[in-house]
Amino acid sequence: MELLSTLAIGLAIALVFGVVAQKIKISPIVGYLIAGIIVSPNSPGISADYNVVKECAEVGIILLMFSVGMHFKLSDLIAVKKIAICGAISQIAVSTLISAVLVKFLGWSWTAGIVFGISISVASTVVLTRVLSDNKTLNTPTGHTAVGWLVMEDIFTILVLVLLPIFFGEIGNNSNIGFVLLKTVGKLILFIGLVGIIWKFNIIDKILMLIATNGTRELFILSTIVIAMGIAICASEMFGASIALGAFLAGMVVGKSNFSLRVTSEAISITDIFAVLFFVSVGMLFNFAKISTSWELIIILFFIVLIVKPLVAILVVKYLKEPTKKAIYIGVALGQIGEFSFLLASIASIKYNIFPQQAYNAMILVSIVTITLNTVIYHFLDDILKFLTKKGFFKTNINYEIDTQMENIVKDTRHVIIVGYGPVGKVISNILIKSKIIVVFIESNIENVNKIKDKNIEELKVVYGDATMKEVLLASGILTSEALIISSTFAPAEEIIEAATELNSKIKILMNTSYIKQAKIFRKKNNENLKDIDLRVHSGEGSAALTLAKEVFDIFNLNNFKEEVNNIYNEIISM
Repeated sequence: MELLSTLAIGLAIALVFGVVAQKIKISPIVGYLIAGIIVSPNSPGISADYNVVKECAEVGIILLMFSVGMHFKLSDLIAVKKIAICGAISQIAVSTLISAVLVKFLGWSWTAGIVFGISISVASTVVLTRVLSDNKTLNTPTGHTAVGWLVMEDIFTILVLVLLPIFFGEIGNNSNIGFVLLKTVGKLILFIGLVGIIWKFNIIDKILMLIATNGTRELFILSTIVIAMGIAICASEMFGASIALGAFLAGMVVGKSNFSLRVTSEAISITDIFAVLFFVSVGMLFNFAKISTSWELIIILFFIVLIVKPLVAILVVKYLKEPTKKAIYIGVALGQIGEFSFLLASIASIKYNIFPQQAYNAMILVSIVTITLNTVIYHFLDDILKFLTKKGFFKTNINYEIDTQMENIVKDTRHVIIVGYGPVGKVISNILIKSKIIVVFIESNIENVNKIKDKNIEELKVVYGDATMKEVLLASGILTSEALIISSTFAPAEEIIEAATELNSKIKILMNTSYIKQAKIFRKKNNENLKDIDLRVHSGEGSAALTLAKEVFDIFNLNNFKEEVNNIYNEIISM
């Protein structure tokens, strides 16, 4: 019953605090860590069995790394390789060096300081993607750069996880260092080669095809978990590699298979549950009693994570001549530590005793605080930058800087911007193009983007991105556009209008809604808030009524129908 009671207690409290964290708009990871602190033997009250949670956390590590491998996209890194590679390497190097120097004053060895510095130099992929997604910046150049940066950090972390057992495991107790190192590297190459063969001959695809064809949903999920754990344990037991590397490579193979979408939608939820237990196990190691003895280390950690890491990121991005706003957003997004930091620290401090376990305790506290701060600061960052701009902290208006990753496809040319390549947008664009008016679509669906590009029409252009983001609007030529048409009824119209009019207050905005009632409500609301904006709202119901009325007037051969129909239509709208 110890296993069942521990899981029930741990997951129940993690659920409660995860929901609370979600409600106050911070990462659920904070809630999971706090849950671990509450059920820890070091805290009074409810207590769970750490050994049971630790065993489950091992499974969590495997599935967490499998999930990371599943979502790993080399294309994301290649697209932003210049900034991501240069930035990640610079940040890790500077953070590690400063950390090693500072902890040296606490009596640590250089080796301990370097490993510790590497541990805290990487940010949480889970937290980053969640923060970007919540603030609708994931599918923007800034978001892509930040994700690519994290991918590079993940690769480096995987490399460190592979090297730790080599230098601090068997090799540390063996006099023939060269032989052990050669043997370990050989095993690693052999393992990677084996995974490559599995990938090349679509072996995973064939297994999943067999299960999907003849098995049930639970068998498919079970087969995915078996593949992840099987390859991870094989890497550790047969080839001397870390289970983290094995799970990561397993995730990459499955992620490239034809069943990746199904695995993501059905099986990844299981990995999330065990990942929760990993964070709970981290929190269980926290000890309030040790805070007073490690306050110097805590200050160092806050300094590195909140000052050094963001500052290095901002300087690197600016050095590469990217926009100031982009540099600040990336810097702030990376100002936290998470799962990889814990993973490295737990192996380094607990398994190999490279640095004191009090550092692990300090990292938990700093992680909770920095993840919370990161979520809050990023959410209000745009308002903060607006305030600083008004106060003259920037020489130019950083909202008008065009991201070098985005091609400014129209320059000093009269054109119309259309948000959404749906049925309405297509019809409008066809009419305008026939009149030789340049049309620029803003579209967030990559398939629609490719369809527009394949048309190869000179007057038809497209920008891939979110129309609520200023950098996307700037790339579409918002500063010289004659009109902005929000053709999709599903588009976040208020946010688009706010961003567009902030950049170009003179632009004419035409908006499409499904119902007359919606049109009236939106027009009234925006007339109150945006009185100087030329906003015209139309509805599908109203347009259908107008068209049908024109047909009726045509039947009766009434030549003056246009003025009469428009008057009636305006009466309907104003009701």
